[in-house]
Amino acid sequence: MARAELWIAAVLGFAVVVSAIAVVHTKYLTRVHFAQLQDLRAQRDAIDVEWNRLRLEEAALSTHSRIERIVREQLGMFSPRPGDVLLLEETGHGQP
Repeated sequence: MARAELWIAAVLGFAVVVSAIAVVHTKYLTRVHFAQLQDLRAQRDAIDVEWNRLRLEEAALSTHSRIERIVREQLGMFSPRPGDVLLLEETGHGQP
């Protein structure tokens, strides 16, 4: 019986060592994945900041007054005079 008990104790000891190694490995993987998660969150935050900056820049560049100034200065365009405007009324498709 002593031999059977010794064998059981050896198997249980081996199981404890394997279990401890598995716990350490799992904890290591958790830390690695958590570090990756933190890096990805930092990247996301940086991208969000850049996106908001680009949205502000787009809003500033697309204001009506800025576009009108560029059109007048660079393209030489102007608003039509009231006498140059002709108003057409549609009466319908083929109906008098």
